[in-house]
Amino acid sequence: MRWYTALPAAAVASGAAVTAYAGLYERTRWTLRRFDVPVLAPGSAPLTVLQISDLHMTAGQRSKQEWVAGLADLEPDLVIDTGDNLAGFDAVPGTLRALDPLLDRPGAFVLASNDYYAPRPKNPLKYFWSDHKRVHGDELPWRELRDGMRARGWLDLTNATGELTVAGRRIVFAGVDDSHLKRDRYDQVAGTADPSADVRIGLAHSPEPRVLDRFAADGYDLLLCGHTHGGQLRVPFYGALVTNCGIDRDRVRWLHRWAEPTPGHPTGTWLHVSAGLGTSPYAPVRFACPPEATLLTLTARDA
Repeated sequence: MRWYTALPAAAVASGAAVTAYAGLYERTRWTLRRFDVPVLAPGSAPLTVLQISDLHMTAGQRSKQEWVAGLADLEPDLVIDTGDNLAGFDAVPGTLRALDPLLDRPGAFVLASNDYYAPRPKNPLKYFWSDHKRVHGDELPWRELRDGMRARGWLDLTNATGELTVAGRRIVFAGVDDSHLKRDRYDQVAGTADPSADVRIGLAHSPEPRVLDRFAADGYDLLLCGHTHGGQLRVPFYGALVTNCGIDRDRVRWLHRWAEPTPGHPTGTWLHVSAGLGTSPYAPVRFACPPEATLLTLTARDA
């Protein structure tokens, strides 16, 4: 009888330990991932791209702000921000302070739902319902964030195209607004990506396959997304429980092929989904999925 009585107590203790680990330790275990992406012409010198995503910043998150600012020590050739930067009405100054050293480098960004709208408490089980009704919070001061990044020279690729010359290489970009909210307007950026550029990069906050397929069909070499938090709560040996978008669970984070090479597009299309650096203030836990930024080294493909 005592054995059966001990089972609930053990389960409660285990659950409390996991919750404490996920909420007090792992969600602030800032991590840098590194991947090589063979998208440059044969013989090309490498090019480094730092991707940050899903900061979900609040004003008091000094540890996160300092860690992000310290990423400038990597001296990336290019910085990409794939949205969901804010988690509070007073978060813009802290977010721009965190980004400040990175804003000195060439960069580009798209915005997303948690730049536009404040987070709200919600039933976490809704993430398992693909058709659940979305209720937005109050509008955030996203224009101040956008203008702060634009003023330092970063390209705003929210339903827009652009180009930069970085370390002597010409990069062409296209980006869309948050496709999870169906704010994407791909027709505004559609068309064959310039084949004379050294590399072609597409940005979308949420990796919705319908959008990724259009980027791939237009000849983009590398697609950069966020949104998924890598699943945020992952089960060892199983992976993410949900993706919160149309991407499959196997590609909910990190680097994967999206489209195979063809004679007309010898690099094919690579997809990198950032696991992101934050959480909603109403779900401040991560498990088996630490908060991350990624340093991508673009390398020469095989001849």
